[in-house]
Amino acid sequence: MPKNSKEYKEAKEFLELFLEEKFEKEISASEVAKYLKTIKQIDEDEFIEILKKIPDEFLGDVVLELPEHYIKPIIEHISCEKLTHAIEDLESDDATDLIQEIEEVDEEKAKEIISNLDKEYQEDIKKLKQYDENQAGAYMQTEVFTAYHNEKIADAIERLKKLKREGELENIHQVYVLGKLDRLMYAISLEDLITFDFERTFAQELEGKEEEYKARFVHDDEEIDKVVELFEDYDLSSLPIVDYHGKILGRITADDIHDIIQERATEQIYNLAGVDDEAEHEDNLIEAGKSRVVWLFVNLLTAILASVVIGMFEGVLSSYVALAVLMPIVASMGGNAGTQSLTIMVRQLAIGEIDRQNVKSAIKKEVIISLVNGLIFAITIGVIAYVWFGDTKIGFVIAASMLINLLCAGLVGALVPLGLKRFGVDPAVGSTVILTTATDVIGFLSFLGLASLVLM
Repeated sequence: MPKNSKEYKEAKEFLELFLEEKFEKEISASEVAKYLKTIKQIDEDEFIEILKKIPDEFLGDVVLELPEHYIKPIIEHISCEKLTHAIEDLESDDATDLIQEIEEVDEEKAKEIISNLDKEYQEDIKKLKQYDENQAGAYMQTEVFTAYHNEKIADAIERLKKLKREGELENIHQVYVLGKLDRLMYAISLEDLITFDFERTFAQELEGKEEEYKARFVHDDEEIDKVVELFEDYDLSSLPIVDYHGKILGRITADDIHDIIQERATEQIYNLAGVDDEAEHEDNLIEAGKSRVVWLFVNLLTAILASVVIGMFEGVLSSYVALAVLMPIVASMGGNAGTQSLTIMVRQLAIGEIDRQNVKSAIKKEVIISLVNGLIFAITIGVIAYVWFGDTKIGFVIAASMLINLLCAGLVGALVPLGLKRFGVDPAVGSTVILTTATDVIGFLSFLGLASLVLM
């Protein structure tokens, strides 16, 4: 993309107006990141120069919106001081994410940045880094607004105002009420809080309403999948995270859950296509291409296997040209039917709709649908083949083969993701290769095998 391209000029103009603060509307970090990516593709030096001019309080959010492989040139050219100020203006969960991205490229620079942060902030980041990526604690931010059970509501509101003015808190949706030993008791939305009598204590105001405002929470070591389910089931805006003793540690917000869902959906789509998520985001065409070659090579081997099956029936194929004409239909229909079942199963496994209790019914459903579709299309293609070639036997052969292959395709499409899940493998990884092999081999074997028995 040259510098005189429309895209480059549009990106340059937008970023100049942004840096000069000439926009009347609020500009999001994702918008800035989008135009920065256009600039980097053409001129990396200019990309760095623009980054250096972005205000510290906005820089961290912008960097987080950029692909991870952009981190290396950023930390090589942006000073530790500027990066430190940028991280200080992020919420603790985002700050931890950015620190970890920097660590992967330059551990020493990451240590220097952490040492420049406020001591309390350092401790928050160190705590968050200790969690595994599948634990709820890894996704929480430590900034929460709390009040005590016996505290006057008016005092808590004044404290909240002060923290907001000082920029200590952002995107506050709830006040978490604590009891003895700082244990979480209640969660009150700000919408409800303004209806309370400010001259009373929380204990007085909540008397008789304990169940209504009882806090829903998860422990910091619980799997993030459970958190995602709670957000989806109860349409939550945030969820408090507590330790083993019930003491509040932080909260997870809806935007974090949205990012998790989006990342997983993207990963599943890439895995089903047999490509690597990280490599596809690289600007380097060679790296992106290398990640695809592996799966294409595997597909080549499976295609050879299907060809071997076809070669076993060379005699019947040479005797009946009609078989060569009809053969691709069987494999194609089986592949498409299997892909439908596979996609449904992978998606339902990902969102937790399939568990031990309903796994049999899920398989049964796919088999029944495949059987019904198999009957419909078997009759359809049988009639078409008879009319086309004027041979009842050929119509019977392809109809029977269609029924067998669609039934097997539905069964394989349902069982492969479940089998991979059972062995601790991502159901999306490798499923399509196994499915394609099965539908091709079964399709050709059933079609040509039946042809050998009926026609020869």
